[in-house]
Order: sequence, then structure tokens, then C-alpha cells
Amino acid sequence: MSQLIIKGGRRLHGEVAVQGAKNSVLPILAATLLTSDTVALEGCPRLRDVDASMRILEGLGCSVRWEGNTLTADTSVLHQWEISDILMREMRSSAVFLGAILARCGQAELSYPGGCELGPRPIDLHLAGLRELGAEIEECGGLLHCKASRLRGKEIVLSLPSVGATENLMLAACGAEGVTTIANAAREPEIVDLQEFLNACGARVSGAGSSTVAVEGGRKLHGCTYRVMPDRIATATYLCAAASAGGEVFLRGAREDHLATVTAVLREAGCTLESDPAGIRCACRERPMAVRPVRTAPYPGFPTDAQAILMAALLRNRGTSVFEENIFENRYRHVDELTRMGARIRVSGRTAVVSGVDRLCGAAVRCTDLRGGAALCVAALAAEGETQVSALRHIDRGYENLEQDLKALGADAVRT
Repeated sequence: MSQLIIKGGRRLHGEVAVQGAKNSVLPILAATLLTSDTVALEGCPRLRDVDASMRILEGLGCSVRWEGNTLTADTSVLHQWEISDILMREMRSSAVFLGAILARCGQAELSYPGGCELGPRPIDLHLAGLRELGAEIEECGGLLHCKASRLRGKEIVLSLPSVGATENLMLAACGAEGVTTIANAAREPEIVDLQEFLNACGARVSGAGSSTVAVEGGRKLHGCTYRVMPDRIATATYLCAAASAGGEVFLRGAREDHLATVTAVLREAGCTLESDPAGIRCACRERPMAVRPVRTAPYPGFPTDAQAILMAALLRNRGTSVFEENIFENRYRHVDELTRMGARIRVSGRTAVVSGVDRLCGAAVRCTDLRGGAALCVAALAAEGETQVSALRHIDRGYENLEQDLKALGADAVRT
């Protein structure tokens, strides 16, 4: 089993280019099914979740290949509408293929998706919205049998601004007759990126980034060449790494407008951040200061994916910082591993209180999930001695080459 060995205590200095966004490219890969053509995705990150999406597309009959940092998908041939249980269990985002397959084939069969164990993440909003568009969905033995000989656009009001449900309905609506309006839609930048990709393929989608998304269905879509947006959570990870270890880093291609709530907290902690069209520069010269309570919320609120990472950066904060997790109930699974390194964290329900310590010590720790694993690496950069991080399969789901990026920023990080 491979490990990431990090020797802490080195201030960071250097520059890295931010990878393409994991949470953007996965729904876009599903959307390629709508084109019956060839799509080239530039800047696509090489991730375990991307590999899983590629295997889903290949299982459906499509051709997918890498050409450098560009992923090319030819979806002109599609001879299946089922996705195997094994592939569905590999990642949560596999559910987004349902809307695209229904729009393309008029039927689909798949099981419930997997992914990190962060608590219940039902896809009932996905299914309810698809039923409103005219899909017939039967659930039996963990399998979803879906038929939609004819999808019709209509107004759909989501009870929660679910990212996955918004994406699934956008894809299905492209194959529906008439206009579909999604109210209380998720507003994340990844939703905007999906809209821009669909429009580049000839769709008519508007409103992404606001609470109402409109899709004019029934248009024939074509292939295109498209560049995926930069990953805002990877950006947050390297900003928090600088806050944890100290130093100055430049993140080429990063966009501060995608993570303003994170940068606001880092400035409050004492970091200096400057951004321009080229990227973000972050300098952290002292131990972080305590910050006001951090409460996760749907975008544009503080992202749940950055909660563990920021917590790791504030383990040595001068005072006490409070976190409130409002999205996933099991988002504190990383806390026990951080305490192995000397962190002082008290958890009660959805609240975690971080009391700053003078020093952290390297330890053998295990990734509990994708962002929890990144948090362990951020903490290790500030710890004295050596930290061995295991179960790297979680990290590899969302970071193209975490250890190489950390090394480029001056960290002592080696995968063994």
C-alpha cells in the first residue's frame, strides 16, 4: 500500500498551475453523451474519478482517449444504456449519467452511486425532477429502471439547491421538448461551466450562477473543444497549505471569484492574498490568527469541500476557531486523525471547536475521504518530524498529483 511521506517544518515558496476542476469535468463527461459526436476537453485532470467516468462511457460503447492533457470522447456510437453496479459504486457523481442517458436513449438502468462516506446523500431530488419531465422510474433491489419515451420541459422547483440534481436535470432537459425551468437551482461555478460547455455544443441554456436555470430542449448538439475551469477546491488546498506551513506561493490559473469565502477567512487569519487574471498569490508569515465561526453552506457560502482543509490550516491558530458543518453529517471523520498529530479539536454534533496548539507532531495517519486526506497533508506541512499518510486512493480521486505540486512549492513530500 502506497504512502505519502511528508517532512514538515519547511516554509513554502514556489508556483504551481491549478488543475482542471474535478467537480466540473465529471458532469461534462456525462454531457458528451448528448452530442453523438467528438468532444475534446482541454486541461482535463487525470483523476481516479475521471478514470471511472471514462470506463462508464466505454461500457456504453463510446471511445475515450488521452492526448496529452486533453481527453477526447467520441460518443457517436452508443449500444448500451446500463451502467454496472461496480462502476456506479466508484463515485457519487456517477448519478449524473442518468439524465444524459435518458435524453439520448429514452431508457436507462443503473444502481445507486457510491463515493466518499460522508453521510446520507440521497438522489431523490434527481429522481423527482426526472419524473416531472416525464420519466418513469422503478426502484427494485437497489436498481433504477428508467424509461422516458418522451421528455417534456416544465418548471421544476428543487426543495434544496442540489448540485447533482441541477446538473442531472440540465442534461435531461436538453433532450426534452420545450423549455425547462429549474428553480432554486444550485449556483456553483461548476454549474456555470456545464452551461458554457452545453452552449458550446449548440444548446440553449441560461441562468447558471443564479437560482433559476432555463433550458430550451430539443436542439441537436454537436461536438466541440472546451477547456475545463480551474479547480477551486485544489486552489483552496494550496492556499491553506501556505497558511499552515507559512511562506509565499503563486497559483497560476486560480480564480479568486470562485472561492471568495475561503480567501476572506484566510485574510482574517493573517494571510496576504493578491489576485489578477494570471492567478492568486498568497503570503503567510506568522502563525494563523483565530477567525470568526466558519459555517458551511451552498454556494456562494463557504464550501463544505474546503472545511476540513481550512481546519487543518488553523490547528496552530492563536486562539480558538469554530466550524459548523451544515451540508454533510459525517464531515468530521478526519478529526481523529488530526488529533494523532497533536491537534486539539472538540466535536459536538455539527460543531467543531479548534483550540490552537503551539506545535504539531508527525504521525502515521490514514485518509478517511478525499478532502479529509488533503487536510492531513496540509497539517503535516506544519508538523515537526515525519508524517505518513496512507489510503491515498481517496486523494487520487480529486488531486491529479498532490505530492508533485507540494514539492514544486518547496515541501518535502514523497510517495512510496
